Amino acid sequence: MTRSIALSFTLCTLLSPLCLADQIIREVPDTTAGKGFGALTGMMVGAVGGPIGALVGAAGGFFAGSAVQTGIGKSETAYQVKNTQGETSTVRSPNARFEVGQQVTRKGARLVAVEE
Repeated sequence: MTRSIALSFTLCTLLSPLCLADQIIREVPDTTAGKGFGALTGMMVGAVGGPIGALVGAAGGFFAGSAVQTGIGKSETAYQVKNTQGETSTVRSPNARFEVGQQVTRKGARLVAVEE
């Protein structure tokens, strides 16, 4: 009896990440770096016009930076991920590559593939 309880506990512990795995829905382009760089540059250029100019410059730079990063083909990779509760979120993954439908888990702000 004691061995079956220990075995059941061990199996539940080892298999629980598979039950709680998130799933990749689709791959989306990520232009966060371009948005940040563009907003900062736009704010500095717009600061010549005072505080309002800095805000307008930052807003314009935000959108222009995203467009420039996409235009030169340097957009990074992000994935839309659906968790077990059905909620969808976007997670950046500049280094790791995943396929649509692949099971993943989150470790901090990164995705890790679930071993099958």
